[in-house]
Amino acid sequence: MIQKALTIAGSDCGGGAGIQADLKTFQELNVYGMSAITAVTAQNTRGVQGVYPLSADAVIDQLTSIAEDLPPQAIKTGMLVNGDIISHVADFVRLHSWKKLVVDPVMIAKGGASLLERESVNALINELIPLAFVVTPNIPEAEALTGIDILNDVDRKKAAEVLFQMGAKHVVIKGGHQSHAQFVQATDILFDGKRFYDFSSPRVFTPHTHGTGCTFSAVITSQLAKGHTVYDSVHTAKQFITAAISDSLGIGSEHGPTNHWAYHAGMNV
Repeated sequence: MIQKALTIAGSDCGGGAGIQADLKTFQELNVYGMSAITAVTAQNTRGVQGVYPLSADAVIDQLTSIAEDLPPQAIKTGMLVNGDIISHVADFVRLHSWKKLVVDPVMIAKGGASLLERESVNALINELIPLAFVVTPNIPEAEALTGIDILNDVDRKKAAEVLFQMGAKHVVIKGGHQSHAQFVQATDILFDGKRFYDFSSPRVFTPHTHGTGCTFSAVITSQLAKGHTVYDSVHTAKQFITAAISDSLGIGSEHGPTNHWAYHAGMNV
């Protein structure tokens, strides 16, 4: 049986993040990828030049077409733009009892541009995170969602506990934004409500990290669609993203994209 994965996110015309990164990742991990686009963006490695949201109805029409004919085994959300889309997506997920939902709370692009309207954070907290099987914020996103200043691993674990209390079944807080000078390892943590698990790799010093969050959560989604455990899915995501960052494509003039085919190109990670 072919497993299917769905991404609900924005389009990145530069191909490094968003829908494009997710579909590349799904393909690399042998699941059939589908998409519901929430917004079209004009962006490249230098930044985001424009964001053009679709209507909530347009997003739901896409999801309805998929649900009626191609029901996914796992789903991920990325850039949802505004509270209206978040609310409609949450309602749709509940209506169709989609359980394996990975929520990547995309808020800020690599170059600093806002990708989520400020008033939409409450909708994310109150409506979508309670439905998440896995939520995968980076440190700035975890800070915005929990109100906790994350200065060390103790703070990060506190934030994970708060996100779990919001209703997420599993919480992954990525460590890529920790101080480079203080942390020579990039360590992601997984909290399942009982235990913390660490996933570490040597930190790679490179500007070419555009789309890492999208790709990381897409790996988890792919592996969940194939029936793997959350722990094993996060483990694979760590290996995949480490390879993708280490074997840089070196394209673009600033924050270049990661290498989505590096994982299967013989990288020793």
